[in-house]
Amino acid sequence: MTSRLTHRTRKRLLNPLRDANAELAESPLDRIRQWLGQLSLIGPKEEWLRESIFSKYVSEDTDPSVVRRQRAINKWLAVERENEATNTRLLLTDEEYNILPRVTWRSFVSRARFYVSKVLGETVPGTILLGGAFSGGASTSRSRLESHPTLKYLGKAEITSAAQDWFLSFMEESPLWTSYIDEIDISISPGNVLFTVPKSTDIDRCAAKEPDLNMYMQRSAGNYIRWGLRSQGINLNDQSVNRELARLGSINDSLATLDLSSASDSVSTELVALLLPDLWFSFLNAIRSQETCIDGEWHKNEMFSSMGNGFTFELESLLFWAVSSSVRDLLGCTGCVSVYGDDIIVEPTVADALLWVLPYVGFSVNESKSFIRGPFRESCGGHYYRGCNITPIYIRKPITRIRDAITFANQLRRWAELADFPILDDVVYPLWEYIASLVPKRFWGGTNLESSEQLVSVARGYSRLVELSKDKHTGHGGYLHWLDTCEDRAELWNDALVSSQRKISKGIFRVRRAVAEVRYPPCVFLAEIRMDPGIQEE
Repeated sequence: MTSRLTHRTRKRLLNPLRDANAELAESPLDRIRQWLGQLSLIGPKEEWLRESIFSKYVSEDTDPSVVRRQRAINKWLAVERENEATNTRLLLTDEEYNILPRVTWRSFVSRARFYVSKVLGETVPGTILLGGAFSGGASTSRSRLESHPTLKYLGKAEITSAAQDWFLSFMEESPLWTSYIDEIDISISPGNVLFTVPKSTDIDRCAAKEPDLNMYMQRSAGNYIRWGLRSQGINLNDQSVNRELARLGSINDSLATLDLSSASDSVSTELVALLLPDLWFSFLNAIRSQETCIDGEWHKNEMFSSMGNGFTFELESLLFWAVSSSVRDLLGCTGCVSVYGDDIIVEPTVADALLWVLPYVGFSVNESKSFIRGPFRESCGGHYYRGCNITPIYIRKPITRIRDAITFANQLRRWAELADFPILDDVVYPLWEYIASLVPKRFWGGTNLESSEQLVSVARGYSRLVELSKDKHTGHGGYLHWLDTCEDRAELWNDALVSSQRKISKGIFRVRRAVAEVRYPPCVFLAEIRMDPGIQEE
């Protein structure tokens, strides 16, 4: 045993950077395409998988990144031209204009403002900024590599001039910031910086890196709006509500699902000024970025905020909920209104009216992803046909390494679940068996379909893939982040020790012993039962 351990130690010393997440012997993409083409009994689930599985795929064989990025920027600028027209239209709309038959603009705006005020109140609470915290995203002064929340409390930080007064006022009331403000080097930034991330095969998605201290205050405002919406029955921490409503709508046509294109980028400044209480508009307008840097050139924004802003998601959810609820009331309906970002669920009659109202206030309804009548509904990533879950798998990048194969095989296993039956669709088994054969047997035996460390299977394995990381002390920044984010400092005091460390990934995976499981996966293929009759006894 001693010599064996010595041999292992010697191997690790000789190969300190050897990655256990090895490359696959072959790419399974051709086999996946072949399997899709050979499916004989095609139903809605299989047809939807065929159409969707490669819709978000990005590799060297698809459009180059520079082309996808430029398309995203062109689309962003086109939306801004629409926002400029929306700002002018809303500013000049006559109060007696009929936004809907026998519904004046004045009555619509009044009703929408009522719903917004139910969530926000008329004044901004003096403690609003106490709910802030830094996120882990890149900012205008920090790259993704140095964007850990604990690092942003110390060193360099940027803020827009409009937000500076709010932050200085807040700092005077906060012992946390007063004690450590000398350790922050604050500079003024004109606004945020645009960047893109992969979205689909042919186009990227635009977002923006915010100034550090703006983001801190934006997240505080976002958390407050999120809490207010929850008091009205809209829980932005739970997507399952919209998914279940979408499933029900696909069964009985009682609910419609609406999806919008470039929704967050289409929230115009004038719409926010129109529907929010004056003090709230003044506050949010001060802490947002009013200009965006695009490849070195500054652009004055017609939109109110973009993806990357700490309150954009909550604000758009609030506006869509208020607009949809107002239309429902003014039509004399009493049914459900549920929103999650730009995913809107209402009665079909209300949806018909929103198809007119939403474009007028600046939003474009995505007709390919909106479903008012018929057997199909889609919301919050859930896809349903007559009550059955037909949510597809997406292959977003080449499957080249062991963890890629594990991830896809586990996703395929989940997709193979049959409604109302405790077994998996055996038609899927040949493809799953092939993908599984690319994974070394020692990584088999998992039971968690969300895992990329172990392949979920009946056969037992004994190892898993774990990414190596190292701890780095965060000092005062970790302590400040803990103070900002914990709810009960007395009970969570020990967490300060955790907050004083941050994990830094090494990008290398090692083999670790897996916890022995004594149970089989919750669902299995019939072929697996035939190979292992012991499952039936379980």
